[in-house]
Amino acid sequence: MNISYNWLKDYLDFDLSPQETADALTSIGLETGGVEEVETIKGGLEGLVIGEILTCADHPDSDHLHVTTVNVGEGDPLQIVCGAPNVAAGQKVVVALVGTKLYSGEESFTIKRSKIRGTESFGMICAEDEIGIGTSHAGIIVLPADAKVGTLAKDYYNIKSEYILEVDITPNRIDSASHFGVARDLSAYLKQNDLRGTLKALSVDNFKINEPNGGIPVKVENTEACPRYAGVTIKGVKVTESPEWLKNRLTLIGLRPINNIVDITNYILHGLGHPLHAFDVAHITGGEVIVRTLPEGTKFTTLDEAERTLSDRDLMICNTQEGMCIGGVFGGLKSGVTENTTDIFLECAYFNPTWIRKTARRHVLNTDSSFRFERGCDPNDTIYVLKYAALMIQELAGGQITGEIQDVYPTPIAKPVVELSYQKVNSLIGKNINKETVKSILNSLEIVISKETDDTLTLEIPTYRVDVLRDVDVIEDILRIYGYNNIELSDSVKSSLSYETQTDKSYDLQNLISEQLTGCGFNEIMNNSLTKESYYKNSETYPISNCVHLINPLSSDLGVMRQTLLHGGLESISYNRNRQNPDIKFYEFGNCYFFDAGKKTEGENLREYSEEFHLGLWLSGNSVDNSWAVPDEKTSVYQLKADVENILTRLGIPSSRFEYTQFSSEIYSAALGIQAKGKGKSLGTLGIISKKWLKAHDINTDVYFAELNWDTLMREIKKHTITYADIPKFPAVKRDLALLLDKNILFDQIEKVAYKAERKLLKEISLFDVYEGKNLPEGKKSYAVNFVLQDEEKTLNDKQIDAVMSKIQKSLEDELGAKLR
Repeated sequence: MNISYNWLKDYLDFDLSPQETADALTSIGLETGGVEEVETIKGGLEGLVIGEILTCADHPDSDHLHVTTVNVGEGDPLQIVCGAPNVAAGQKVVVALVGTKLYSGEESFTIKRSKIRGTESFGMICAEDEIGIGTSHAGIIVLPADAKVGTLAKDYYNIKSEYILEVDITPNRIDSASHFGVARDLSAYLKQNDLRGTLKALSVDNFKINEPNGGIPVKVENTEACPRYAGVTIKGVKVTESPEWLKNRLTLIGLRPINNIVDITNYILHGLGHPLHAFDVAHITGGEVIVRTLPEGTKFTTLDEAERTLSDRDLMICNTQEGMCIGGVFGGLKSGVTENTTDIFLECAYFNPTWIRKTARRHVLNTDSSFRFERGCDPNDTIYVLKYAALMIQELAGGQITGEIQDVYPTPIAKPVVELSYQKVNSLIGKNINKETVKSILNSLEIVISKETDDTLTLEIPTYRVDVLRDVDVIEDILRIYGYNNIELSDSVKSSLSYETQTDKSYDLQNLISEQLTGCGFNEIMNNSLTKESYYKNSETYPISNCVHLINPLSSDLGVMRQTLLHGGLESISYNRNRQNPDIKFYEFGNCYFFDAGKKTEGENLREYSEEFHLGLWLSGNSVDNSWAVPDEKTSVYQLKADVENILTRLGIPSSRFEYTQFSSEIYSAALGIQAKGKGKSLGTLGIISKKWLKAHDINTDVYFAELNWDTLMREIKKHTITYADIPKFPAVKRDLALLLDKNILFDQIEKVAYKAERKLLKEISLFDVYEGKNLPEGKKSYAVNFVLQDEEKTLNDKQIDAVMSKIQKSLEDELGAKLR
């Protein structure tokens, strides 16, 4: 936010330089990124002087040029060729001397000695637009006769250097989103540092009603969205260009002047921080302002000439027939003040921040008004701001205040009350601060002490401080005004022995697995924890009753918190495929959230809510594409299964400690559950995503997905220890079996039976071929399985090997009905 140094001094009488002001603001939390010296007119009118035309004759070789001699106060008169139609002898004019740089927007040019149609010219007599003091190019500037020849133009026009402070306002400090708000905070700093600084109150004592009758009445039908609405009617105003000082003020902070009425509302918004809106009374059909909502789907054209479709949750400022303005956000095409306006209705209101925020997001409108209203304006300064604006309009545009101020405020908003303990102040700040200093800081921040004991203070917080609702908020304010740099470092260091916590270990392992997956060609994604409610409707695996719903969602697409990482990944896959990136390997670490009404317990407000940390993997498209060395190869669920097993192995959960189980879910067309062996504890799932969900995300190819419960994995390896052993000195032996089995038998079952039959010598089992089809009995399939045997103490002989393989074969025949082919 741009803050004008001189404008700031209108509200606070202080002696700090612009840079010292920036440093002071930064020290109290209003970080100031820079101080820029600017001029109200670009170039500062350097090189321009007031001159007098002594003679003016027609140019000998032109029918529109004139040759003049001009006295500029020093040296001989200058000969200047001028083409302006209104140039004449005896005029006082503005002259650009040779070497002067003039600006036109971002471009500039330098006045040089030149020949025009054969006649030398030693300068230029200027028009308004040529030097930046106006827009007219009809002729040269003709000054009053009493203008003194030789006076520098910058002195004549009172051009002064100005300083702009770039203040970065954090979202919670909307009270400082104005010049007066910054001055109020700076005043507290100055007071605590014994520096001169008097905050100036802007008086509205001269406000009076000129005509008691004839004002526009107000009716508020939606007091939830509009807790307070005030307005006043001013008749007989004259809409013109604003005076120079007002235009300069707005231009310096980056605003474009429009007319005196609109400029006043912008001036007060950036000066006092409360938005206003001026309506043309001629367009208030029915002579009444009604604050309400309109039916869903109503069309409304805003000031930018865009037609918008309204929601029934958009607050509208209406006349008796139609909407005139989207309350607190943007005016309507017909509501604005024009040069033809003679009577205005001036609005100053307090709108519900949530309503304004949702409307602004819904219509993608971010205005100066919505920025302030959605963060919280002061509901109790409404009448003061309205009176000040009315007085300013009368001063600059004339008019008569007609009718009483309309103020609809059915439920006044009280000041928040906070109990503050001195002990907590000192504990959190880390220093014992004198009680009188604490009270002095509170007083400088306009926080009222309504009750006091030896140990505590009862405080009334100003309603403009929407960020101060708890004692810790007050303590933060005390500390920033007291000064962070005034908290001394202790001479002693208090420390405890450091040790690795489970959180530290989990974080380290996340990095380890991330590096592993990235090395395998995966890309990490990070999706929003907020997601669509529609994903969970009619779902058995993730029922909507288990969703954590947001009370005030920004949109229907962000209405609940996710129960699974699946949908965020599918959205990312769809986004990439639509942009010609079909080969996907994604992973994501993220929280999932659950609600279980059955766990609700009296006195434990959050018992029914839970949170889990998950790891998701997605594969889609080709794993090998456009390679000269190998043919294209599609990803498969088996590749995903290998990736999952590599993760589990890296975490210290080898295949001997987990098992797969088949299960059905509407999420997958085929799926496996991963469980800790012997415990039945679920570690995660993997499978092929169902066509239903692929279609919902506009994906027309297979997607393979695995989701691991990271919290459960961390508990599973909590007591895991790493042991080391020498590499066996004796060779391993491999044997193959070709087994004829029922089609429903899984390789996982073969592993279990084989390891159960031989626990000591059997080291590894692998499947290297599967065959189904011709020459096999109906309902059968063939598995080619490799077994690795090894004794770590001696070399195996044929007799031992045959005995082990016979035992394994018999177990497979007895338990699985296997037969050798």
